[in-house]
Amino acid sequence: MRRFLKKLGQVSIWDIGHLFLFFLALLPAGLLRKKRPHMWLICEYGQEARDNGYWFYRYVRAEHPGQDIVYAITANAPDAKKVSGLGEAVGYGSFRHWIYYLAAEVNISSHKGGKPNAAVCYLLEVYGVLKNRRVFLQHGITKDLAELFFYSNTKMRLFICGAKPEYDYVCEKFGYPEGYVKYTGFARFDRLLEAHTVKNQVLLAPTWRRWLYEASSDPYNNSKKDLNQSEYVKAYQRLLRSSELERVLEENGYELVFFPHRNMTSVFESGIETGKYIHIENWKTRDLQELLMESSCMITDYSSTAMDFAYMDKPLVYYQFDQERFRNEHFEEGYFHYERDGFGPVAKTEKELLSHLEQILKDPVSAAEAYQKRIEAFFPLRDMKNSERIYQAVKDIL
Repeated sequence: MRRFLKKLGQVSIWDIGHLFLFFLALLPAGLLRKKRPHMWLICEYGQEARDNGYWFYRYVRAEHPGQDIVYAITANAPDAKKVSGLGEAVGYGSFRHWIYYLAAEVNISSHKGGKPNAAVCYLLEVYGVLKNRRVFLQHGITKDLAELFFYSNTKMRLFICGAKPEYDYVCEKFGYPEGYVKYTGFARFDRLLEAHTVKNQVLLAPTWRRWLYEASSDPYNNSKKDLNQSEYVKAYQRLLRSSELERVLEENGYELVFFPHRNMTSVFESGIETGKYIHIENWKTRDLQELLMESSCMITDYSSTAMDFAYMDKPLVYYQFDQERFRNEHFEEGYFHYERDGFGPVAKTEKELLSHLEQILKDPVSAAEAYQKRIEAFFPLRDMKNSERIYQAVKDIL
């Protein structure tokens, strides 16, 4: 009851408006369900078509064209044109989205909040009012003790895992009934193994910090104040201005792309001085998967995108200057211990980071081979059939 009241207290006036849309959509949704009883609805964030949802949608449209499937995306989103050429789309968060969400045989999303309105749907689904089938493709591999993904907090019918240790951990700790969790690999992984061009480019892509993020009506605009005084922002500003980093890049013939997490994009959009070998990009202008594929080395902190990078057998280094606080205030450590299980060295200081980076750039092949056994144990499935397995897993629950 306490959790219910807490969630109820987080419902805004905007959310209440969506509650009315829910009731209004019940009748047309019932009619649509009779007309299209086997429709699947799929989405990511409202503005995006570039993650597991999009790549699974592409796979189904190409390999199973007879399957009735619809993609939900904001009509004026830059990625909307990627969907329009593939099949039917519905406006994310619209009244029509509500109708399709209630009518769909199965709802598939790469995000826990992938639905017409996250707050209203949470109350309806988790407390048993709405008993629809939902498939969680995930945005990144779960490696921490993330309670928001516990079965009691999602009631997801199918939880897709991208790695074998992740699958074992979710089955053991997250409370899902037997058969509700499947290890198939991620849909977006299929593309990572395709032939692609790799540049002399270092990708710097840290994740966000819960204590620095304050959600707003625009999910990509961080409304938290005084972020520039935080240790997090100062650490990356120092690194991007570092003359030593500039030297390492220049001497080894590399450039660096800084790609902040979407929750931190607004913090780094202006006011950062960088050297001539360093460029700043963000989700509005670049696709992270493309950056992962074209880069030959990666620097990250705790981001699960490091798993995608390791999946391609590429070297990386972790920069964890705030490890203790991250564990206390962001996510509690799960099965994955970076020093023991990681796919690259762990640096606690900028000096250590640049030392590791220089070693990697001088001999990237040896740097990657040093962690090959860990990668192979983490990803026993690397065969470009991930979407195929996901499709079969969805069919199985129907």
